[in-house]
Amino acid sequence: MSQFDHVSVLKKANVYFDGKCVSHTVLLADGTRKSVGVILPSTLHFTTGAPEVMELIEGRCRVKLASDDAFRDYTGGQSFDVPGNSAFDIEVTETLHYVCHFG
Repeated sequence: MSQFDHVSVLKKANVYFDGKCVSHTVLLADGTRKSVGVILPSTLHFTTGAPEVMELIEGRCRVKLASDDAFRDYTGGQSFDVPGNSAFDIEVTETLHYVCHFG
């Protein structure tokens, strides 16, 4: 799916890591929450509350989940799962466009 139809978007952006990661919250008609954003080339550490699926639309990165010993390479068209109450390190090597699916 290349777009979300019939949604609400929160106007205020979520800005993290001095602007290296910027996203907007999208609310679907069924109450599902997602975020759509961009991460600029950088190395960042994220923590999670709820489980997440990071759908990569475009770009390149390397990801190390808290439960993994090594980084794994990802590119646009791929996704990775992050458990709830966990963390991951991400090295973005090419500006990353993503959708984060919560829950």
